Amino acid sequence: MDPLKIDTVKLSPDGSALVIIDQTLLPNRVEYLSLTRTEDIFEAIRSLRVRGAPAIGVAAGFGAYLAAKYAPDEEIEERFYAACDDLAGARPTAVNLFYALNRMKKAMERLSGNVPSAVREGLRAEAQAIMDEDIAISRAIGRHGLALLRPGMGILTHCNAGTLATAKYGTALAPVYAALEAGMEGLRVYCDETRPLLQGARLSAFEMLSAGVDTTLLCDNMASSLMKEGKVDIIFVGCDRVAANGDAANKIGTSAVAILAKHYGIPFYVCAPSSTIDMSLTSGTEIPIEHRAPEEVTELWYEHRMAPEGVKVYNPAFDVTDAELITGIISEHGIAEAPYGPAFRGWGL
Repeated sequence: MDPLKIDTVKLSPDGSALVIIDQTLLPNRVEYLSLTRTEDIFEAIRSLRVRGAPAIGVAAGFGAYLAAKYAPDEEIEERFYAACDDLAGARPTAVNLFYALNRMKKAMERLSGNVPSAVREGLRAEAQAIMDEDIAISRAIGRHGLALLRPGMGILTHCNAGTLATAKYGTALAPVYAALEAGMEGLRVYCDETRPLLQGARLSAFEMLSAGVDTTLLCDNMASSLMKEGKVDIIFVGCDRVAANGDAANKIGTSAVAILAKHYGIPFYVCAPSSTIDMSLTSGTEIPIEHRAPEEVTELWYEHRMAPEGVKVYNPAFDVTDAELITGIISEHGIAEAPYGPAFRGWGL
């Protein structure tokens, strides 16, 4: 299966439903869900059926539109704003969620006062624009990242920031897809399994292997050994939120990879659309970190519980990588290096 032929998140052709691939079933089953109700879209985001900051934003945009689509004419705005408020609570760390919902709210402000059909069509167009822009942004990130690659390089990635995390192409894996399209040969991709939800094992390895890339899976605690053996030439990771100083929140375990990369002298790049950069936060200490259910650690992947009853569980979904550990941040605008604040402002942020 060509992973770029997978529709991670989109509006159905007749505009009646949000269609997502259920990522909780991968890699063993490829199954699509058609969702119309706000509560079902909320659940899909919260339970990681759709995941990855850009894909979450696209899903939320269509979710807000669908709330207006199915509302009685006299309740369009009420139902729309209620849906935006509900969807905003699905995942606290992914800034793209709030970016998309704020765009939809601004669209509603422009459209308010028009006949209901025009309001609905305008909201649909705005949600579609969010998706189309996400695809274009991912392709641009891929082009910029491609400039850092050479045939035969070993690339390490953590979690999944490929096409499954966006509308298409991805962020951290976008340079690999760009390299494939350019005919570059010999790339090797190493996927951290990414405990406790195994996004690297289930999703990144699935994508890369399906794309015909030389792919190796490793447990998270094996990354240092791999780096010490000289098999990793560059590291690409995604991101859920970047503070104004360049501190970046990504899937738990990313900061450990960055620390190891610094020790071994391996370039470490964060790939993120500019919408992920939150200039209202001065540093990563202000980024809200989601904590998830303890069962994800103790029993989710096991036939029998794998930890004693009553044990406390520490299960943050993300950690923050300090800007000083990041070689560069790749967005659709190019590659920024420290100091990041001036670079971000140069991008118009």
